[in-house]
Amino acid sequence: MELFTVTLPQSMEHEAANFVKMLEDCVCKDLHIEAAEEPNGQLIQFTLLSEINGSRINCMGLLPNFRLSEHSPVVYRAASKAIAEFIISHMETQILATIIRRKYRNSYSAEAHLIEKYCHELLHGKEWDGLGTKFLDADRQRRKTKVADEIKSFLQENSRLDLTGLTTFRLRLYRKELTEIVEYALDEYVLDKQYQEFISLLKYFVGLQDSKVPIVHLVHKGNHEFVMYNDKFQLFEPKPHSDRLVAEMLETEMNIEDMVISSLIAVSPKHIMIHTRQPDMQVIRTIETIFDNRVSVCMQCSACNPCFEAFNNGVQP
Repeated sequence: MELFTVTLPQSMEHEAANFVKMLEDCVCKDLHIEAAEEPNGQLIQFTLLSEINGSRINCMGLLPNFRLSEHSPVVYRAASKAIAEFIISHMETQILATIIRRKYRNSYSAEAHLIEKYCHELLHGKEWDGLGTKFLDADRQRRKTKVADEIKSFLQENSRLDLTGLTTFRLRLYRKELTEIVEYALDEYVLDKQYQEFISLLKYFVGLQDSKVPIVHLVHKGNHEFVMYNDKFQLFEPKPHSDRLVAEMLETEMNIEDMVISSLIAVSPKHIMIHTRQPDMQVIRTIETIFDNRVSVCMQCSACNPCFEAFNNGVQP
């Protein structure tokens, strides 16, 4: 008794054997009927057939042991989970690429691969609110469940399932979510690009400036908090930048958490010594980018150790 047939796209033909194994593992696990309980053992058989334009996998219920009313709901539910896992694991990247090409073919076609990279980071690479991979895994499972639910409904009413057609014309809620991810990724890409252009402009201004002080010690209290000291390790507050254009640009473009960069540009030191326990923070890397070979990073020295001890004790040195 034929239950359903799944056709893979030609580009996925090399994954056909793995796909069959996923189906077999999922379905047999959910049927949870030991072979010894049935006279001939098997209830389901998957057959892989290669075609010119892809691969076709037939799912057969083996009579007389297979009972449609009892076993088919379990088979459809388990198969839908396996097919959803295959789509998320092997086809999601291509679906995103297709959405990007169609949506931005007249505006960002040359940067499509960069937008794809941002999508990948959003779906697989970022840690949200300290939850790390637990959040990413939960989000992936949510997408998989959304896809599996629609596939299960489809299999209950149709015996032919073409994955190319399914991912192109159906799975509306899933494709809508991926479209929203693409739009968010584009926003992130544009903002990052503008920020990098701004950083490059600041670097250009810094290169034109004459040094006003020999050295500045920048002690990193943590997060985005810094304390600035002069060459004698005495606290001092820099005056606003004398160039009105630069001052207005800094005030408009810089994030409040990065205003230390504005202060450094106003001081224009010949050398910047950053004392930190977190050298890989983005704001420190940004300072190194803007001021280039003027920057040195200190992890521990006799001058900064008392400052960090005071910070840890809640005292301003």
